[in-house]
Amino acid sequence: MVAVTAEAIHAAYARIPAAFRDTPQYVAEPLSERLGVPVMVKVETANPIGCFKGRGTWLAVNELAAAGEVGESRGLVVASAGNFGQGVAYASRELGIPLVVFAAATASPVKVAAMRRLGAEVRLVGEDFDAAGAAAATHVAESGWRLLVDGQDPWTTIGAGTMALELTDAVEAGDLPALEALYVPVGDGALIGGIGTWLRHAAPETRVIGIQASEAPAVTLSWRAGHPIETERAETVADGLAARVPLPEALEVMRSSVDEMMLVEEDAILNAQAELSTALPLAVEASAAVGWAAMRAAAAHTGAVGLILTGGNVPPPGGPDVSAG
Repeated sequence: MVAVTAEAIHAAYARIPAAFRDTPQYVAEPLSERLGVPVMVKVETANPIGCFKGRGTWLAVNELAAAGEVGESRGLVVASAGNFGQGVAYASRELGIPLVVFAAATASPVKVAAMRRLGAEVRLVGEDFDAAGAAAATHVAESGWRLLVDGQDPWTTIGAGTMALELTDAVEAGDLPALEALYVPVGDGALIGGIGTWLRHAAPETRVIGIQASEAPAVTLSWRAGHPIETERAETVADGLAARVPLPEALEVMRSSVDEMMLVEEDAILNAQAELSTALPLAVEASAAVGWAAMRAAAAHTGAVGLILTGGNVPPPGGPDVSAG
């Protein structure tokens, strides 16, 4: 199995479809004025699935297909809150691989509809992501299909790391300021593990700060303690970050690539989401807003800081329930 290294990230970059690479990254003046230092935003929503997951899922699905582990007669099974499932569905459709996604009954109707639109069979099971994960594992045992777990498969982490490569390339070219710190939302840890791995190599002076919701702190507690800690509940408006059971593989990568973990409250997340949506203006998921919530709560910065806008799959105001069909 491939290791998560800077070399692997660099080699993987050119394999990712152009639709998911070279996403917008710029200093946002309204946010900079509010914080008092330059605030760089990287917008990972300007792609076919509206979130950052397309990079790593493309690599992971293609690697499994190349190895003969999946194909037309042996499909894929995943558990997802929605965005990971979209990424896998996009790649699976391109390769003609059947896909079953297990999601919680509480999953976002917008994300469920998007996964189905991309050709996935979506089954709503249980009340949270980890219950969906258990159902996915049971289905794999019964069907013989291949399970793909975000954060456990190293290609999901390697793919996420390519966005940090784009950041450091822009800094080297003089298009962006060097960052004092980068704030990264943390769900299972794949995103921050990849970003942190690249920054340790190319910009070790940049602090890598992970953010979780206080109501879903399992990875933060685990990272601080140095071993996995499960929580009984993970109920937060940041649905993409709501996991109760940490992944040892992701924690291992995070151990050497993350400088700090922060928790933010629900009200702060909602306020940050509203501020970002107005200031940028872009559709911003609650899960993508946690970085700005943490920036506002952190000690004063003396240099430029950055945040990753990880997803923009939000329902339209007053829109209909699009989960039907």
